Amino acid sequence: MSQSHNDHKVRVGISVGDINGVGMEIIIRTLADNRILQDIVPVVYGNSKLASYYKKALNLPEFNFHSIQNASDAVRNKANLVNCWNDEVTFTPGEANSTGGKYAFISLEAAVKDLAGGKLDVLVTAPINKEVMQSDQFRFPGHTEYLASIAGVDEALMMMVAGDLRVGVLTGHIPLNQVSSQITKDRLQAVVKRMNQSLIRDFGIRRPRIAVLGLNPHAGENGLLGEEDKNIITPAIQSLRNEQLMVFGPYPADGFFGSGNFRNFDGVLAMYHDQGLAPFKSISFNEGVNFTAGLPVVRTSPDHGTAYDLAGKGTADETSFRNAIYLAKDVFLQRRFHKEITANPLQAQVRSERSERE
Repeated sequence: MSQSHNDHKVRVGISVGDINGVGMEIIIRTLADNRILQDIVPVVYGNSKLASYYKKALNLPEFNFHSIQNASDAVRNKANLVNCWNDEVTFTPGEANSTGGKYAFISLEAAVKDLAGGKLDVLVTAPINKEVMQSDQFRFPGHTEYLASIAGVDEALMMMVAGDLRVGVLTGHIPLNQVSSQITKDRLQAVVKRMNQSLIRDFGIRRPRIAVLGLNPHAGENGLLGEEDKNIITPAIQSLRNEQLMVFGPYPADGFFGSGNFRNFDGVLAMYHDQGLAPFKSISFNEGVNFTAGLPVVRTSPDHGTAYDLAGKGTADETSFRNAIYLAKDVFLQRRFHKEITANPLQAQVRSERSERE
């Protein structure tokens, strides 16, 4: 499947996630709408029996995958399916077990291999159960850490995206009692720079405005409610501002989101998982996307988990997954555009002047 430089049909690899969760259902619902095939060439890594099982649960007899043996054989305007296993598997929707984890990893590993081999442009991952995924091959808290390891990146940044709302987390999938020990000036500065670069390269924002949240209630009240905000976070922000980055804070998280102040920024960095994701999901649940910034490849996923309580019932909402595909496509094209204009400064100047005239 060859593509010319100007061909905007992005090759999207899709891992099926936990086979007992809603992954295959939201994949089928998304691809059953043929309009999405105008922009992408989807390649799903799963199994034809898995697809048939959930297609029946969705009552979509007219939808069919195009089965292929290799991603290179993917056909345009088709929902392509690579068969990753031939085992006889018992599907138990709604049940967390080792079978779900085993085949989720087989799917993910195959998709990542083809992404690294240049057969795909981007990766979109359906939800996994992090506990049942654990094995000798997968000893990671989640997709983000696994992909960072494969890519040879010290630390990727989990960023939740819904329109202009982009929330990253300094510390991701770790216990809450370990958070404060992981907050250092050097780490905070590195992560803000990673977010800043992603906002420029992946989202086309020329001078990003980034808000940093405080760790303690009321951002520490000048040391009264904790020393981290005063002694670590504030000095890190000042150092970043000295480097001409537009970084502000630290802001108390409750007032920052409650007042709508988040709308004044291009990116928000939370100190820990729930501090950022709880308000994000309350604002945009079922529409947001999990984007892994800082990787050499583009990866997105829906902002929800396996949703075992909905699995097999045909009622799971595919909106977040659909948005994940579109965001992956948009970031891929934006990265390509950014590479072009930074490789030719004169071209960038001409484009900027033209934009200003318009």
